Amino acid sequence: MATTFDRATLDTGTLDIRPLTPAIGAEIHGVDLGGHDVARRIPEIRAALLKHGVIFFRKQELSQEQHIAFARHFGELEIHPATPKDQPNPEVLHIAHGPNSRGQENNWHSDVTWRERPSLGSILLAREVPECGGDTLFANMHLAYERLSEQMQRFCEGLTAVHDIARVFARRLGKRPEELHDQYPPVRHPVIRTHPETGERAVYVNNGFTSHIEGLSKEESDWLLDHLYKTAWDVEIQCRFRWQAGSVAFWDNRVCQHLAVSDYFPARRVMERVTIAGDRPYFEP
Repeated sequence: MATTFDRATLDTGTLDIRPLTPAIGAEIHGVDLGGHDVARRIPEIRAALLKHGVIFFRKQELSQEQHIAFARHFGELEIHPATPKDQPNPEVLHIAHGPNSRGQENNWHSDVTWRERPSLGSILLAREVPECGGDTLFANMHLAYERLSEQMQRFCEGLTAVHDIARVFARRLGKRPEELHDQYPPVRHPVIRTHPETGERAVYVNNGFTSHIEGLSKEESDWLLDHLYKTAWDVEIQCRFRWQAGSVAFWDNRVCQHLAVSDYFPARRVMERVTIAGDRPYFEP
């Protein structure tokens, strides 16, 4: 049975929350994520994350150690395979693009769905941003599911998709797919997943890492995946965030997809991401 979860019941305490859109996203003001008393605000911040899907903070002067410490309040942290082995803080993924590197994150995706247990969420900090451009868009994939026809919902709820790291990172890491599969073999996730905290259902395939749907012909799988990918394109389930240096975005990877707009080349954009490990996706009838 579908959830009757009511976001209005979430207790965000005294946080100064300013929604970006009715569907997704909110800025939170008056919180220092590196402050000594941030621990007492964690339950409120977690509630705000569940309520809005992605939350934003401005003017955060965080060291890498403070960034990591804040993220640890929400769970175990991941180390991305693209992180250099000799990096002092391996939990921090450095993402920099400029005159010699055009950004390639400009497609709708969820992070690391090629893991057996994909991330709970990501916390992205802007170190350097272009004068204009370089925004990030977020889509509420629970609302994407809700906007499918009832017949399509029922059909997709019985399906399983395969997610493959090599689709993106074979070329970026300069490795053959077989090499990556030795460490990160393709994994199977439900096409529609149930959020483990809210019980809401969400479309859980993405253009970056999903290779195919099991049990369908290639033509059927390609058509259905294309249809489901495009559900994230609906502007009525999105928000758009304009970065400033020191801005932080914290998104729930279990219900959000995001797209980083690569419209700022050859200007420079430097970000640092810390990612919180999650659990195995499942569908609950």
